[in-house]
Amino acid sequence: MTGQPTISAFSWVPDFARGLVRDLRVRWALEEAGRGYRVRKLDPRTERPADYFAEQPFGQVPTYNDNDVQLFESGAIVLHIGASSETLLPADPGERARATAWVFAALNSLEPHIQQLAAIDLFDPEAEWAKARRPEVVKMIEGRLQRVADHLGDKEWLEGRFTVGDLMMVTVLRILRGTGLVEKQPTLAAYQARGEARPAFQRALAAQFADFEPEPAAA
Repeated sequence: MTGQPTISAFSWVPDFARGLVRDLRVRWALEEAGRGYRVRKLDPRTERPADYFAEQPFGQVPTYNDNDVQLFESGAIVLHIGASSETLLPADPGERARATAWVFAALNSLEPHIQQLAAIDLFDPEAEWAKARRPEVVKMIEGRLQRVADHLGDKEWLEGRFTVGDLMMVTVLRILRGTGLVEKQPTLAAYQARGEARPAFQRALAAQFADFEPEPAAA
């Protein structure tokens, strides 16, 4: 990475999404790696600029460009940042592979189910299909959380030291705020709190909130 990277982020989101938008993951990784960055802010309430789809085919955030590499998808971006930071990805090949596996576990084995619950609770809580479906979604999430807690045991981090796998897992667990599901697992609640207490996370979170602009008053 030879240049200061530019990432994309939203200039405004509803209150329930603040602190959860996926550019937080990239900001956190850059903070852990000790790298500065610039932000290209996009208004989610308007059409994306035409050139943006060359960077992100789906028009989402974040994107990343460091002059050498242009990327989309938060998992790919944090792994790219981690490749040059031993804080995020260990030098040992086996340890590095395990950390990478936890990134995929957070994104593939947990986040889809958690996002399904979030969609039910935010957008269709009173729909009959949602009331019927929600208990099964909760049951699936509880099972996955138990598996993570069992693996964590009495360790501070998933593989004994903080890695990009923990960064991704903590940001996914945060989506469950307000559901009480993480709190049911004291091991996971303490694990999430450790991640959120890291100075790099606190800087990333503050930076995301600082970039949100007030919603314009209705005409």
